[in-house]
Amino acid sequence: MVRPAAGSAAGAARARDERSPAARRALRSGARPPAARSRQAGQVVVISGLSGAGKSQASKLFEDLGYYCVDNLPPQMLDHFLELRDDEPDRYRDAALVLDIRAGDPAPAIEQARRSMADRGLRMQVLFLEANDANLVSRFSETRHRHPLQARRGVQAGIVEERRRLAATREAADHVIDTSGLSIGQLKERLFSVLPRSSRVEELEVDILTFGFKFGIPLEADLVFDVRFLTNPFYVPDLKPLSGLQPPVRDYVLGQPPARRFLDLVVELLELTLPAYRAEGKSRLTVALGCTGGYHRSIALAEELATRLRQVGGASVAVFHREIER
Repeated sequence: MVRPAAGSAAGAARARDERSPAARRALRSGARPPAARSRQAGQVVVISGLSGAGKSQASKLFEDLGYYCVDNLPPQMLDHFLELRDDEPDRYRDAALVLDIRAGDPAPAIEQARRSMADRGLRMQVLFLEANDANLVSRFSETRHRHPLQARRGVQAGIVEERRRLAATREAADHVIDTSGLSIGQLKERLFSVLPRSSRVEELEVDILTFGFKFGIPLEADLVFDVRFLTNPFYVPDLKPLSGLQPPVRDYVLGQPPARRFLDLVVELLELTLPAYRAEGKSRLTVALGCTGGYHRSIALAEELATRLRQVGGASVAVFHREIER
């Protein structure tokens, strides 16, 4: 029997049938198939593990870092998500997907997805979170949540059954992390000790927010500083209509000796505390500076504080003036 040549119509038809849907879409659009593309930027992380071991907290940590996160993704949808990522790489470049026993054993889907990622020239990281039985039982007792396999046999029996069902997923994981006794900050360090990190991950986002006390203290503030101890430009006729963004007001406020000393102390405080906040798992800190109307003193000080913090480094600094349009 003579087999059709590779270039024959029959051979071409077979080749087309064997291509993945994503590859066929790429060819129709004139793009190269995923396997022929250069390596995409970004990461796909699958988070699995025992119920109560910290998967939801891990997902929130990834979300804080800009990952697109999906909790309780059905395993059958994993390969479809990878195709969606091919179609919208900018939106789904970094993704963290939680697959666990709630939707069945994820092991087969993970292995299939690994093969699909390999065809794309990429590697998918799989993290498996677990904890000892005593910690898991205590967590379920504290939260009063029901274990997904508990039925009428109690939490401990559900944990034992879950360990058995997820044995293959645990075996397939790149990293197994025991969360027994870990704080949120320690969990974050463990997670990112096993994954490549950009310099941005190391930075704490610091939002400097100005406000007027007569309009209320911002609820989102972590630290609040009252700067009404400084002489108010509002009572200087030439300065009253100007904001703290304009040089005359800025010079008037920062020219006061207490203002410079105040800024020195706040910068010193933040240099001390920002690394500790990062270590405890905090990704964003809101520092609020308030004066009477939020238009003069607080704005001038906030802009100078932001300049100084950017020179210190280790933080991504942004400034927002709540009352500037009032």
